[in-house]
Amino acid sequence: MPPPKLSGLLQQLIALPSISCTDPGIDQGNLGVIEQLADWFDALGFATEIQLIDAERNKANLIATIGSGNEGLVLAGHTDTVPYDANRWQFDPFKLTEDSQRFYGLGTADMKSFFALVIEAIRELDPGTLKQPLIILATADEETSMSGAKALTAKHLPNARHAVIGEPTSLKPIRMHKGMMMESIQLTGLAGHSSNPDLGNSALEAMHRVISELLKWRDELQQAYNNPLFNVPVPTMNLGHIHGGDNPNRICGHCELQIDIRPLPGMKLDELRYEIDQRLSRTLAGSGISYQTQTLFDGIEAMETDATRPIVKAVEKLTASDAEAAAYATEAPYLNNIGIDTIVLGPGHIQQAHQPDEYLALEQINPMVAILKGLIREFCL
Repeated sequence: MPPPKLSGLLQQLIALPSISCTDPGIDQGNLGVIEQLADWFDALGFATEIQLIDAERNKANLIATIGSGNEGLVLAGHTDTVPYDANRWQFDPFKLTEDSQRFYGLGTADMKSFFALVIEAIRELDPGTLKQPLIILATADEETSMSGAKALTAKHLPNARHAVIGEPTSLKPIRMHKGMMMESIQLTGLAGHSSNPDLGNSALEAMHRVISELLKWRDELQQAYNNPLFNVPVPTMNLGHIHGGDNPNRICGHCELQIDIRPLPGMKLDELRYEIDQRLSRTLAGSGISYQTQTLFDGIEAMETDATRPIVKAVEKLTASDAEAAAYATEAPYLNNIGIDTIVLGPGHIQQAHQPDEYLALEQINPMVAILKGLIREFCL
């Protein structure tokens, strides 16, 4: 059967729960959404491949392709949503509700609606007119581990050259964003009675020296890297969590600090981790304090697609907007890393993502469909 009309597409996508969460008690699979999308794209003449990421947890990607060639266009997005606070929603998160020229529901902005608008844009597409392939990519777990994007290799998308990720950008193209990394620094000293400092070696006092070194390094990074295209034009480092010791009358034997770093394009996560280790080694040399670091999650590299790339020029022309920079992270670095020039562009406001009563303004639907048709015309016809 052909896919339903737009409202029906949205209703069915929103009604399929696909919450991605680090809490196993809340986490859900996205396979139901993937299978529904596969059915619709099958009906439209696409060859569909479901890539199982985690069979036990029902996590999967979809790659749907129509046409042939080696300069294809990818229209991509993630199918998972964040959790929601039921007591803060006025509308049913899993029921599409139209009110005040808005579609409400979990995933309307971030970002199930994008797939419905893609289908709207290609309903009348004649496969015989395609000179380059059109590829639809739907991924798993963008909101947590990025496992869907990480599982992709050039072999999965051998005929792709350009990509648009339909995250909510208010129809403004994004060609670069910061990266993200979270690290734990753990110091071990020697606990002892607080009445005599010679009985122990304070990990908490050693962490004071470490923090001073980190803040010095932060200043150095912000002097070395500056990109005025970002609202916050320098890399940031946040000292977000610290815990040490267990009682005021015991010398602190163990202390942990967790930090968040948001690097600019051109800064590599592995190099930053190496520098953390080097600075810890120098700062703690001869102190009798041991240290270890732990990566709290793999991290996301900063992304930049060159302003001269065809996909950037095309979306700037179609949107009448210069491509911008964003503070949030997306799956774009993973596509860029396998040789696909990628830009982020979609309907909805990022301020609506992850919020109660998430919505998509109806006024953004037709312009986004027109942009998608323009992209297909530019790169595939």
